[in-house]
Amino acid sequence: MSTTKRVVAVQLKVAIGDVEANLRHIEDIVGQAIREHSPDMVFLPESANHPNIHGRVMRHVVEPINGPTLATYRALAQKHDCIIGGGYLSIRNGDARGTYAVCEPDGAISFHDKDQPSMWENNNYTPGQDLGIADTGAGPIGVANGFEWLRSRTAARLRGRVKLVAGGMCFPSFPQWGVTKKWFWDREHATMVDLARETPGRMARVVGVPCVHPSHVGDVTMSTPFAPGVPWPTILLGETQIVDAKGTSLAHLSYADGEGYICADVNWGDPEPTFDVPNRFWMPVLPWTVHAVWHACNSSGRARYAMERRRKLFPWQYDPELGRDLPDRVPPGMLD
Repeated sequence: MSTTKRVVAVQLKVAIGDVEANLRHIEDIVGQAIREHSPDMVFLPESANHPNIHGRVMRHVVEPINGPTLATYRALAQKHDCIIGGGYLSIRNGDARGTYAVCEPDGAISFHDKDQPSMWENNNYTPGQDLGIADTGAGPIGVANGFEWLRSRTAARLRGRVKLVAGGMCFPSFPQWGVTKKWFWDREHATMVDLARETPGRMARVVGVPCVHPSHVGDVTMSTPFAPGVPWPTILLGETQIVDAKGTSLAHLSYADGEGYICADVNWGDPEPTFDVPNRFWMPVLPWTVHAVWHACNSSGRARYAMERRRKLFPWQYDPELGRDLPDRVPPGMLD
């Protein structure tokens, strides 16, 4: 029998280079959302404690799997008696990963490591290999990070196995350079907004369950790949959304709305897919510009990560917590 769950998605604006302050901010905005809506579950974006951008600042964002970010998520779940999901870059099995943690009030935790870093993210962490299903006390929740929301293989691994898809997005747009404004900003930026807005509905129709899609938002300047010292001024798109199993939007925040949170009651039942899993790598059709940046940055980033790790140039390689991993499913009481 179908029932309902009340879910919240947080559209987050956090600072560059100050994880400690960002965690305090997360505590505050999550607390506000819970006091206002009394949800069963709250979901934050991927890498919620720091935007997933390009630049050397990201070398200092990676932390132990059981570090301050996980402690913040666990404390919020226990304090407010609801499930809290949020992302961060963590150390797992000797490598950095794009991790998402689903924390339950009784202390249980489920982890998902992003299956493939996107573009410049390859400079900072490596792929995960887990199925990405949080086997919570409320039922199975599928987890997708970033461009996992766009890939057919994500839908294939979750289809028929979960009651909800959640996770998060950090989606920078094209640079706002004057010399390329005619092509990148005036033409391709609108395509990126449409892509972000359509993503959760598409995933819902293929997997057959409601989707919660929280995202980063706000103006940001990062480094430009292949051009050291050249700034990349852009925005994080937002487009936070909660949709039902048919892909109908139940609540939505755009870039213009800024930081905030949305809430909806979603059906909690058996999956009912209406679309097939596409027989291709990407579910949507991406602009050629995205393909170009994707392939170039993927190859360059993987090579740089391997080189810097081999030469022990990452600050996290000297952390005493480096080898202390946790299983993908942490039972209640294990960390108490």
